[in-house]
Amino acid sequence: MKTNLKKMPNTQELQDLVFQVRRDILRMVHKVNSGHPGGSLGCTEFLVTLYNEIMDLKEGFDMDGIGEDLFFLSNGHISPVFYSVLARRGYFPVEELNTFRLIDSRLQGHPTTHEGLPGVRVASGSLGQGMSVAIGAALAKKLNGDDHLVFSLHGDGELQEGQNWEAIMYAAGNKVDNLIATVDRNGQQIDGPTEKVLPLGDVAEKFKVFGWDVLEIENGNDLEQVIAGLNEAKSRTGKGKPVCVVMTTEMGNGVDFMMHTHAWHGKAPSDEQLATALDQNPETLGDY
Repeated sequence: MKTNLKKMPNTQELQDLVFQVRRDILRMVHKVNSGHPGGSLGCTEFLVTLYNEIMDLKEGFDMDGIGEDLFFLSNGHISPVFYSVLARRGYFPVEELNTFRLIDSRLQGHPTTHEGLPGVRVASGSLGQGMSVAIGAALAKKLNGDDHLVFSLHGDGELQEGQNWEAIMYAAGNKVDNLIATVDRNGQQIDGPTEKVLPLGDVAEKFKVFGWDVLEIENGNDLEQVIAGLNEAKSRTGKGKPVCVVMTTEMGNGVDFMMHTHAWHGKAPSDEQLATALDQNPETLGDY
């Protein structure tokens, strides 16, 4: 029997949480002058929606994850948004966000497992490996007779890693139809636009040719589109094909000077820039 944690009842409460998570991201990266705000800001609506509206989660945390939906962050450098969403969801104290990227902290620059941070089931630093992990977890659920789903998130630049495509082919060939993999299609990576670094072409069509069921979210920074898209993705599971969501987002979304450029992929704001960015995102739940 599935047991849901309390979900947020309306889009406005989700939007309030989005504002607060953006503030968390900015303040975490600014404090240590290190981290990746761009992709984190671009995926805020997605992760807020996933953890507060879409996934079926148990009370408490264990590494096995039996009897609940699972999420794997493949593009681990966007850890600031992941940590904020986990903390605001109650996995660990919000105050612990103050320890981001500090020595001996559980909140390292890329998520790790050796310190036992609740909510993190796999270390994700080397790009391209998360798809394989998610497929393995989805197959384990099938073996365990667990009808819950596995979700994963991948950067579009990350798809330049060849291991992804072996895994993508494997998932379709083995009918891993309890998996929903989302691609953050922001068109940017650390060295510039993805289409200049190594063109990806039509990502949705590639997944279709590899045998996946594919849907697209045109604006991954619109909460209503994200909610509708992920619910549609859930409705397509269990039908013999893994599901891919290609989600178009804006790197640095919600902070005007960080948008429309790859420059903020891995750059911290100055004191003045932080103040400007926070002014654009009102405090709604209280800073840590």
